Amino acid sequence: MPIYPLRKLAERPNASVANEWLEKIEAAIDDDAMDRSDTCRKILCEIAYPQYADNWESAVMDQSVAPGTRLALASLDPRNITLEPEYYAECDEEKFRRVKPLLWLWYSFDRTPLGGQNIELGVKLRRVLAPRIFKRCGKNFKAFQHVEFSFGYNMEVGDDVVVHRHVLLDDRGGIVLGNRVSISDYANIYSHTHSIVDQKDVTDAVTRLDDGVRITYHATVLAGVRVNEEGMVGAVAVATKDVRPYHVNVGIPAKSVRVKPNAPGGPLNLTTVKNL
Repeated sequence: MPIYPLRKLAERPNASVANEWLEKIEAAIDDDAMDRSDTCRKILCEIAYPQYADNWESAVMDQSVAPGTRLALASLDPRNITLEPEYYAECDEEKFRRVKPLLWLWYSFDRTPLGGQNIELGVKLRRVLAPRIFKRCGKNFKAFQHVEFSFGYNMEVGDDVVVHRHVLLDDRGGIVLGNRVSISDYANIYSHTHSIVDQKDVTDAVTRLDDGVRITYHATVLAGVRVNEEGMVGAVAVATKDVRPYHVNVGIPAKSVRVKPNAPGGPLNLTTVKNL
């Protein structure tokens, strides 16, 4: 079977400007004298409405500016918008106050021409933001566009984790990702569940993806499930129960269909798996 490692591309012509911009953002976020909401607003205004970057405050109040434009300008400041997790009863207001501007910057950047599918710059910006949002973030974290969280501050992430496009990481009850975890496009990882009798009856449960786990395209892992070391959840599968180490689970609900050939002691065949 051929191996296709990722290509290394030549440095972009605007690399020096991009690095300067990222360094400026990192310094501003870490400066306790600066309000993170103001920092977020200034960054987004510079990107989305550069003509108002120097007079944002007056433009928001200027009645000669179209109301929709004034609302759009105001929404660049995270204090003027609400995110769904703020309505959750278990939201820690102090923790969320710290991370909300960074979440809003993350989400909003992905919807600008500068962000979008700009892979290199997007990955670098999210690497700046992730350690300042998550409870823990290891080295070489890589997230593509349109990844969303609940609180963000309940995320524990190991080294060399990759999260692809349009992934939902619902860390309401906590999500723990081990080293080398890979989560493919449109996957959903949940850590809360609702009673089938009363939707307001919510149970939070930590969901764990251990070292080397792969969650593939459009798959779902439900709250409280543990996908053990080197486990894999196949495309469109729904993991309702724990996945054993090195097992590949597929279907709805997901069940083991094989053991990976690199499993300690060698691979098992399908008949053996069904008899475990």
